Amino acid sequence: MHRETRRVIDGMHRLRAARFRGDELIEVVFVDGSSADVFVLAVELNRAHGLPLTMAERKSAAARIMDSHPHWSDRKIARTTGLAASTIASLRSSSISGTVERRTGQDGRIRPNDGTGGRQRASDLLAQNPNASVREVAKIARISVGTASDVRARLRRGEPAVTARQQAVLKLRPAAATQRTSPDYGRVLQSLRKDPSLRFTDVGRRLLRLLDGAAPGSVEQIAQIADSVPEHCRIVVVDMARECAAAWQHLADQLAGRDTA
Repeated sequence: MHRETRRVIDGMHRLRAARFRGDELIEVVFVDGSSADVFVLAVELNRAHGLPLTMAERKSAAARIMDSHPHWSDRKIARTTGLAASTIASLRSSSISGTVERRTGQDGRIRPNDGTGGRQRASDLLAQNPNASVREVAKIARISVGTASDVRARLRRGEPAVTARQQAVLKLRPAAATQRTSPDYGRVLQSLRKDPSLRFTDVGRRLLRLLDGAAPGSVEQIAQIADSVPEHCRIVVVDMARECAAAWQHLADQLAGRDTA
């Protein structure tokens, strides 16, 4: 039972049977967490020992989990819902929900949703230092040793680091917008600083400090910063910027998926 909402997660039939017998008490196990996480638990428990869900019900559950946990991999959602990973991939491709840069797999490891970035980083590193070891390239580019080895082999054959399949996927993607309208972050931060729930808690003050240092500039300011980064620092800055972006994206996904009802 979900402690916050008192909603039965698993055992509805047992509860009805107890009521039918006239039982006044029944033993329960309380579960804490968001409604989104509780829904995932309910699906997992049903798949394990409950009345089997229909295909339509499993697809519906998968769609809901994709909305609340967009950073989960296809295989992780497939295992939760009892569907094939290919079915999840098909549902995701037809979904109107946005994509995330990284996804969490069944093993808990976070991997990039798009492997082209890692391959390109490896290509840049090998161009700067052709004698770098495969393990060194893999560590800096945040890719597997096998992928780093494949990139090196491709470059030696005169082929692009990105595979033909990845290039085909990139061509199908809509072009990114070159301009964006940014809100007045100064005013937003000023409003957040006045919020007592943030001002008077350690975590809240930490969040405010992070937001204060992470507020993006205009497109022109970002372009100016990019142009001013020295070439010998470029790869390191790219790596750190992507790590920071992935961390903020993960936080955004967590907040967006939290059910506040």
